[in-house]
Amino acid sequence: MADLLITVASLRRFPVKSMGGEDLEWVELDAHGLHGDRRYAVRDHDGRLASGKNTRRFRRRDAIFEYSASTTMDGVLVTGARGGRWDVGDAALAAELSAAMNTSVEVTASTAESFQDRGSVSLISDASLRWCAQRWGDADPRRLRSNLILAGGEAFSEERWLGHELRIGEARLRVVERIPRCRMIDVAQDGFVPDVPWLIELTRIRQMYLGVYAEVLVPGILRKGDRLTVC
Repeated sequence: MADLLITVASLRRFPVKSMGGEDLEWVELDAHGLHGDRRYAVRDHDGRLASGKNTRRFRRRDAIFEYSASTTMDGVLVTGARGGRWDVGDAALAAELSAAMNTSVEVTASTAESFQDRGSVSLISDASLRWCAQRWGDADPRRLRSNLILAGGEAFSEERWLGHELRIGEARLRVVERIPRCRMIDVAQDGFVPDVPWLIELTRIRQMYLGVYAEVLVPGILRKGDRLTVC
């Protein structure tokens, strides 16, 4: 592969599935992805997880987007868009979310791995985001909930890395698949309110694909500014 200068421009973790996330300067990458990423999810009485879509695993509950989560010294803190702060594990948080979603729910921890949709780590290049901005007027990455945003390279260069190993800081990853997008990219979330919908045009032009998933080969520390090498 060409020896391009590609670096980590942004690291973002989502402690609770489908809630807003947190920006990081560095993070430990473990076997399942960014440590603490999608570690928790909001589960209903049928065992399905609150999300922006309906599948066998997820149930659409858009109220989840009114909340964000951040990591603290003692655990995870959930903050509501209209005020209110609750620690994960507090009965008051379950009551708040149950009222917002009009059904009984609780925040549960994953027992073995994260609640990522498919891959362990999601990433996209800033060049791909600029391509979106040129067509649709914005390139806010909060639409995509990506873990890593990479600076350098060309639009969709990350898709040419399928099957290749990535060396970033102390860690090693392998790109395994393109990410098919859904209605969530057009939903207000993570503090961002979209003005222009993307999904219809993204489907027409790119068959819904934007960004890629990678699996972890070797855990390690990732830092903003780390150089990425494609092997």
